[in-house]
This record gives sequence, structure tokens and C-alpha cells, in this order.
Amino acid sequence: MLAEIIKNRRSIYPDAYTNQPITKSTVQTILDAANWAPTHKKTEPWRFKVFHSESSREQLSAFLGEAYVKMVENPSDFKRKKIEQKAVQSGCVIAICMQRDPDARIPEWEEIASVAMAVQNMWLTAHHLNIGAYWSSPGLIKLFGEHVALAEGERCIGFFYMGYFNDNSLIGIRNTPIEDKIQWI
Repeated sequence: MLAEIIKNRRSIYPDAYTNQPITKSTVQTILDAANWAPTHKKTEPWRFKVFHSESSREQLSAFLGEAYVKMVENPSDFKRKKIEQKAVQSGCVIAICMQRDPDARIPEWEEIASVAMAVQNMWLTAHHLNIGAYWSSPGLIKLFGEHVALAEGERCIGFFYMGYFNDNSLIGIRNTPIEDKIQWI
């Protein structure tokens, strides 16, 4: 049932991923789900740059490490290595991008919300396929255009790390029940 998939979805971080490869067809299935997100005026602002091969993930890893060093005044070797490891530990990394409607017919926040809904579709589909996922939006995403060409008006808003994992025992916790967040009028 969909409600159970939603309740059981978790952020699974790259250090928990196994080395089991994710097939291109599985990645395509996950991305197909993204394409069915709601979108105001049918702008479909989501764009994805897929780092599937080992070499593309290694190149992304190197770029992320270099970008971290550029952006931080006193970079830490530990933090740089941790940033670099995420891409190589993953079975696939997808750069989440947003293509702004060139006519700016709707507010930018709605375009961002549409992209976030596309990512939620990806996340739920990945979870259903027993693939762990994690959305990261580090400050260095503003340099992503130095690594991959972006169209005019397109920007990166995060990275979606994915990989198979073994531990299915993670339990979801909400600090307050939904009743505390509802006001019936």
C-alpha cells in the first residue's frame, strides 16, 4: 500500500550502500516516476544529470572535493574525503536540477516545489525497489555548472545518492503526532 511505502521511506546514506550495481533500466524506472510530479502550467522544471558509470562517479567525486576546497577558507582533509566518498560509494548519483520557466509565468518557489515532488516520487520508487537514497544540497552545488554544462536558467539544487543496502531495520520517528499540527476550521 502507498501509505506504507511513504511511512517506511528513509534517508539511507552512501556509507551504508553495498557495491551491488543499479542497472540503467532501474534508474530509468526511478526517473520515469519523477516525470509524473505535479507541475503548475506544465512547465516540468525538473532536470537530471545522471552519474551512473564508475568513471563518471569518480569524476564527480574529484569535482566535489575540489569545489569544497574552493569554497571553504580552511578546508579539512577529513571533510573533503567524506564529500568525495559519497559519489564513489553510491551505485548512482543524480544531480537534481531545475530549469526555470523562461517566461517566469509562475513563482520560482512553485518550480522548486515541483522539482521536490519529482524527487519524492524518485525516493518512493527507489524505496519500493529496495534502493536506499539520500538528497544532499551542499553549498558547493552553486559551482556544479563548472563540472557539467547547464542550460540558461538551469541550476543544480542537490544530489540524489542511491545504492542498494542491507539494513532494513530503520524505524521512522515523528516528534509530534499529526493531530498537533492540524487546526480544523
